[in-house]
Amino acid sequence: MIVGLSALVSALVLAPPSVLADGWAWGLPSHVPEPRVPADNPMSETKVELGRRLFYDARLSGNGTITCASCHLQSRAFTDGRSRSPGSTGGLTHRSAQPLANSAWNATYTWANPALVSLERQMEVPLFGDDPVEMGVTDANRPVILERLRAEPLYPPLFRAAFPDEAEPLTMATVIKAIAAFQRGIVSVDSRYDRYLQGKTSLTEPETRGMALFFGERAECHHCHGSFNFNDQVVHAGSREVETPFHNTGLYNIDGAGGFPFPNRGLFEFTANLADMGAFRAPSLRNVAVTAPYMHDGGVATLAEVIDLYSDGGRRVTTGPHKGDGRLNPHKSGLIARIGLTPTEKRDLLAFLGALTDDGLLTNPRWSNPWAAAR
Repeated sequence: MIVGLSALVSALVLAPPSVLADGWAWGLPSHVPEPRVPADNPMSETKVELGRRLFYDARLSGNGTITCASCHLQSRAFTDGRSRSPGSTGGLTHRSAQPLANSAWNATYTWANPALVSLERQMEVPLFGDDPVEMGVTDANRPVILERLRAEPLYPPLFRAAFPDEAEPLTMATVIKAIAAFQRGIVSVDSRYDRYLQGKTSLTEPETRGMALFFGERAECHHCHGSFNFNDQVVHAGSREVETPFHNTGLYNIDGAGGFPFPNRGLFEFTANLADMGAFRAPSLRNVAVTAPYMHDGGVATLAEVIDLYSDGGRRVTTGPHKGDGRLNPHKSGLIARIGLTPTEKRDLLAFLGALTDDGLLTNPRWSNPWAAAR
């Protein structure tokens, strides 16, 4: 049986203390600034709850077979454990599903699209994209999808509550805004590392050594992952200038001249500038221990292999169609050079990266499937 609106309202009233009665509070530790929120899509508890239900609702896909959560599993920090993800019609995405936690602070979205600068715009990609088809929403089936949603007794009053100023609250535009608000609300700032910064716990000796390596000039991880969110494209409420770097990390060199496999050629796909070949956005390393496989195409299976790759200054592919020495890629970032980490240093780095896992994120009912308990 589906939970009624009165029960939902009661649940919202009994929300955690970090949520203010008049709207939304982030409840962030002092080392994390509030994110920037679009003026036309302010946060509210009701809107986030609506977005959560839409995020887990297969009725939003064209053929009613998949949800947003199909490619973003909470237990995997909102990734899916695959190199590429199947869409609603069975075709595979070109790139690995990215984690969603802390996406509120991203300056750009997807792996290498400088034009996508908001979660609202990013939502259009899986909804309406046709290369590949993901959710499979089209002009032809859009009215059918909206009617499916209107037929769910919970949705009309919840849309009215979330968008009280809209003459027609339930539209594809408000669907997008609600899901974007839900994604913006998925915050991960309670790892052991965060608690260490707040003086609430201590790190082990290997984790402490790994942290020194990470933020030091030997491993130099901090150049691309040194922010509070462990990436280098960050925007927050107080940002004045926003940098959007993209990096070639020496993953491929298929032609000896710096080539990357089509269609995953990074920023080059937008600029046609050879210097941008293989340049991708550095993802956040928060929860990285549970988000395998790694890199834009899921081509690196384990976190230990990622550390090996950076220690070697790139990757040498010895067989197959992608054969080539990425270490010699002429477009490789100057930040990627052979480090030659020792086995102990590699284990220490791995230990520190494990301390970035927010276990609460992986199990918190606040971000879980609301329909599962209602059926």
